[in-house]
Parts: sequence; C-alpha cells; structure tokens
Amino acid sequence: MQRQQALWTFLEIEGVEPTTNAAERALRQSVIQRKISHGVQSSNGALCRSRLLTTSSTLRQQNRDLWGFLEQAWIAHRRGSVMPSLLPDH
Repeated sequence: MQRQQALWTFLEIEGVEPTTNAAERALRQSVIQRKISHGVQSSNGALCRSRLLTTSSTLRQQNRDLWGFLEQAWIAHRRGSVMPSLLPDH
C-alpha cells in the first residue's frame, strides 16, 4: 500500500517530478565513460573512478568547475591543508 501512495507523490507535492529523467541525466556520463573504457582492472581503480565520477557529477549539477576543484584538492593535499568541499557554499 505504501508503494502505491508513493507512486502518486508528484500529484500531492509541488516540485516532485513524475519521471526519473534528472537521475538518469546525472548517471548518463558515468555510464558512457564506463562503456568506452571497458571498466577498471583493480579495486583501487574502481574506487578512484567512482570518486571522480561522483565529484564530476556533483560539480556539474552545481555549475562548478571540475578542473579548478581538482586543482584546489591537489594543492590542499600537497600542503596538508583543508580539502575543498563538494557541498555548495563551502
């Protein structure tokens, strides 16, 4: 019964989309990259790829620069300082 009610949430709450288009758009680039590269060869590679794809998807949704963020992260890592945040307004 709860699932049936959840299916109609978009009718009751303004701003809730009736489709999964936004979620599918967020994943599209990741899926394409995985198909082109034929996956990864190690667990470390999988971890690295998942973190990079999460970072790029998050920053794309916030209209933030990926390369600038990665540069800031690398500099912070090398200096041992605070890493930049993926959260907006930080």
